[in-house]
Amino acid sequence: MRDLPPAFAAHLAGGVTTLCRCWSLRRRDGVALGFTDHDRDLTFAGLVHAARTGLEAAEASAEAGFAVSGGDVAGALTALGLTEADIAGGLYDGASVETWLVDWTDPRTRLLLDIGTIGEIRREGDAFVAELRGVAARLDAEVGRCYRATCGADLGDARCRVDLAPWRTGGHVLDGPEPATLRVALDRSFAGGLFTGGRLAWTGGANAGLAADLRLQAGDLLELWEAPPHPVAAGDTFTLTAGCDKRLATCRDRFANAVNFQGFPHMPGNDAILRAAPGSEPVLDGGSYFR
Repeated sequence: MRDLPPAFAAHLAGGVTTLCRCWSLRRRDGVALGFTDHDRDLTFAGLVHAARTGLEAAEASAEAGFAVSGGDVAGALTALGLTEADIAGGLYDGASVETWLVDWTDPRTRLLLDIGTIGEIRREGDAFVAELRGVAARLDAEVGRCYRATCGADLGDARCRVDLAPWRTGGHVLDGPEPATLRVALDRSFAGGLFTGGRLAWTGGANAGLAADLRLQAGDLLELWEAPPHPVAAGDTFTLTAGCDKRLATCRDRFANAVNFQGFPHMPGNDAILRAAPGSEPVLDGGSYFR
């Protein structure tokens, strides 16, 4: 059972309440925004919670045990501080959100309902619905090292240790045949397909400071998984980093980095379980298949 602050408990016991909801949102870049479904701005904890947002609680749920609780918040993209480009650019991905129940006649009387993060954001026209995920959602995150055939590191990180300088180049856009497809000119030439699965970081143009994952490189064409949030113009500059499919053969033959491979390439797969009855070759005696 939750212990209510004395002032809040007294307000509830009064019979007539003057309550509204407030959301305190903090993005990973440090930007803090406040919203409320009340009809005027409310200020507490040093943050103004804006009422000119059309924001409202759409759905909420609470679960027992380790089930992930959460809810939805709906509003208009024209809300103060919210733009479609920022949402599409990932600025709100993983942002922390505090949900408060506040006495709008005295914001000092308030109750913290939940702490969570922004999950999926669905957009339709000029409106959006943001999923709020409770703290139990962190239990779904992968932590530590996993036993799998492919590498668990990211190219160039502290576990991989590949020097990315030889595998990175600048370039600029020539044109965009489709929203998620770019025809580019690179500063250096590389083998075809090297950047498939790589990373593109914008250094100039309307998308400067944002990054995107590459789905495919074919010659001078780059196909992104998602179209950039802002229009791309000829001459926009970027930095391109090679991709890695996390297979041992790629790590060994392309990057000469097999010593730092963070996977288990010789682990037995489902075929070891589905083999024929004992007596067939190879003998299932626990020995290595690769000697």
